[in-house]
Amino acid sequence: MNVLFGLSASGGIGIGRAFIIPETEKRIISSKKIKDEEKPKQLVRFERSLSKIVAQISEQLEIVKNDKTQSEIFETYFLMLNDPEFLGEVRKTFEASNFSIEYVLNQKTEEYANKLRSSGNAYLAERAEDICDIFGRVLNDLLDFHPFNIENIPDDVVIIAKSMAPSDTVILSKRRIAGIALTDGGVSSHVGILARNYGIPAVFDIDNILDEISNDSLIIVDGDTGEVIDDPDDYTLADYQKKIEIAKEHAERLKKFRDIPAKTKDGELFHLMANIGTVDEAKIAQKEGADGIGLFRTEFLFMSESNKNMGSAHSKIAAFSEESQFNAYKTVLETMNGKPVTIRTLDAGGDKIISALDISHSTSEEKNPLMGLRAIRLTLANPQLLRTQFRALYRASVYGNLKIMLPLITSVDQVEESLAIAAKVREELKSENIPFNPSVPIGVMIETAAAAMISDCLAKVSDFFSIGTNDLTQYTIGVDRENSLVAPLYDEFHLAVLRLLDKTISNAHTAAIDVSVCGEMASRPESAMVLAGMGVRTLSMSPKLITKIKELLSKISMEELKAISSKRLNSL
Repeated sequence: MNVLFGLSASGGIGIGRAFIIPETEKRIISSKKIKDEEKPKQLVRFERSLSKIVAQISEQLEIVKNDKTQSEIFETYFLMLNDPEFLGEVRKTFEASNFSIEYVLNQKTEEYANKLRSSGNAYLAERAEDICDIFGRVLNDLLDFHPFNIENIPDDVVIIAKSMAPSDTVILSKRRIAGIALTDGGVSSHVGILARNYGIPAVFDIDNILDEISNDSLIIVDGDTGEVIDDPDDYTLADYQKKIEIAKEHAERLKKFRDIPAKTKDGELFHLMANIGTVDEAKIAQKEGADGIGLFRTEFLFMSESNKNMGSAHSKIAAFSEESQFNAYKTVLETMNGKPVTIRTLDAGGDKIISALDISHSTSEEKNPLMGLRAIRLTLANPQLLRTQFRALYRASVYGNLKIMLPLITSVDQVEESLAIAAKVREELKSENIPFNPSVPIGVMIETAAAAMISDCLAKVSDFFSIGTNDLTQYTIGVDRENSLVAPLYDEFHLAVLRLLDKTISNAHTAAIDVSVCGEMASRPESAMVLAGMGVRTLSMSPKLITKIKELLSKISMEELKAISSKRLNSL
């Protein structure tokens, strides 16, 4: 038995035989120069291969049209293959050089991909692989090169590979896959996102996995712990089979909590909300029994728009239009059918670089982007973004129970400046005879020690607080949770963090405004109990975790929750 360790990318446990996807042989692209008279034929070959791959992508789009995540991948590829700027550069460079079309296409693809890789942003680095994947398919056709066919993967196997190309992930919707174990791949990669969507356990970042596992070996993928067990002994296999059965039984029991209120065993009522990043996730939130949307991260709408332009490293489009935003917000509000929906204004910059934004200040060269021009700072520096978003939000407000939230607030001035823009938008809409709800609550996120320390002042200009514990912890104790060298130091139960939480909650209660928590602390049993004992009655989390927290609360009393919280706050 051999136990390998990696990064958990998708939870759950899967057992199956190993199916190894062999490493793709390196394409051999000659740098031999060609004659001018050969160029017309080479361009004809290029156009033929390009058209062939476009046709293949169109076919794939038809196959996955009912799967939003999959269809977005192939829509992005379709746009890349038809991007006039990139293709124009390829043709122009080819005409001016004496190298083959394969050589020029490969060089331009790598040039564009490297710009994204060097951005220092994990999300954009993953998009670089999209460019290499799709134009790699064009190169394969030009070279008559035939790599491994992903359609050869059978049902009920554990996929073992160095990496999976984004276009290969279509197999995840066509086969029953027991698990995935890769050497490469990030949590934000297409394969990671899709594994979570389809409930496929996945572990990434396993060193030299192809050297460690043999084809057809029995494999256990533990997506909860980040372990991959090769050739388990009988005891381990039986133990994991029992865990799978227990998990299935537990999932079945949790269903009964979907349609009942969240209450402690002594009857204290809680509101369990959902964190979402896309319009479609609102439907999942409804299905899972959410009391509303506690956090709608609108930056993912902008990122999706940005993805469609990722084929050109230089292309810019206008900021996500008012009409597009309005339709998205309206759909979510209608889906939630009167339940409260808290929509956060654009939280771009930092680790969420959005190339689609037409902004006057660049954030791409910042040495410390998480401390730089991001979130409310970015939108106040580019007020047209905030104005457009406020217009779309207010227009949508008549379709449901809307609340607006401002991210990364660190001063009262930022709130007042934002409120002034909101007031002007309300005046504009009124003069244009456009219906809207003028009483939409506008609150702030408490994500920094600065915000927590002046929460009494912020409460005077805010309708509600929502505490983002991820950033609050990171900024307070100075630990980057994405940095593996210091990640073990990341501690949401650090006494400094708990005292800031306690101060914020107390100040909200004194000012008689609502306070909720939408960070990861809200979704984990141990920390959710601490927050409940501190006085938080609204917790927002991933939709799939709502029934688990409902079950937890149903088994405990308020007296017990207060004791748990008190013990943590007085731990030193």
